[in-house]
Amino acid sequence: MINGETSLVGLLGNPVNHSLSPVMHNAALKEMGLNWCYVAMPCETEHLGMVTNALRQLNYQGLNITIPHKQNILKICDQISPLAKRLGAANTLVPNQEGGWNGINTDIEGFLAPLQTSNWSGQKAIVLGCGGSARAVIAGLQHLNFHQICVVGRKQNSLKNFVKEMAEKSTEVARNATSVKGLLQDDEKLALEIKEANLIVNTTPVGMYSKTSSKQLMQEVPIETRVWENLQSKTTLYDLIYTPRPTAWLRLGAENGCKQIDGLEMLVQQGAASLKIWSNYDAIPIDVMRRAAQNYLES
Repeated sequence: MINGETSLVGLLGNPVNHSLSPVMHNAALKEMGLNWCYVAMPCETEHLGMVTNALRQLNYQGLNITIPHKQNILKICDQISPLAKRLGAANTLVPNQEGGWNGINTDIEGFLAPLQTSNWSGQKAIVLGCGGSARAVIAGLQHLNFHQICVVGRKQNSLKNFVKEMAEKSTEVARNATSVKGLLQDDEKLALEIKEANLIVNTTPVGMYSKTSSKQLMQEVPIETRVWENLQSKTTLYDLIYTPRPTAWLRLGAENGCKQIDGLEMLVQQGAASLKIWSNYDAIPIDVMRRAAQNYLES
């Protein structure tokens, strides 16, 4: 029960009305017996500094950061963890004794969880998008020692700069350097890359459900539908989106015999990692978080 002693944690992003984070975190907090409440708060980019400062003054115990703020939030942090600095993105804020926030990144830990049961060493991956989430995905793929990562983007300059940065940091997170290259989404060479890929990860919001999404938007897939005619059954599709479940892109993959992974497990695992840091509890009820999220999606 919320009372005068209840502490707050929460999520900042735009949009956040689709988020499962309040559902799974509040289920975990109840299981842990913590008198905390987790809330999702929409925030425009131009208000990010003002809002985070206000929440710190209100003594929030921690914040998660999601699209589109994972990179801009670094400008607001007093301290940034080495991993968040290397990725150029943070998804978790921890209050410090100086009255500000420290930024960390638990996205890699969450992303890797569903992939740990397979050996990906020497294989090829495609990453769709080059935003904050893509940085964590690429670092995770490098950790798994993929031989090659092809990043697919829409704009030449941003893609070129992103790939250059990721390639330079390749050896920092992998035992062996991973080749990182970029392709524009309308490049004819993409068809061959899709045929040869062992794993394709969608880090874009294309196909995501929100209260403002039309049925047509929810049926969209990244890039053009015709390019996915080159999918092979050996390829695993990993969509960081978890609403709707499955996305139109994952349904398309199923039609081609591909294994599909959605973003629910990544959400649960990165959220559990954040909660562990905020609470200083060693044991986080991950099963409770996962079950709460699944039940909500099925309701």
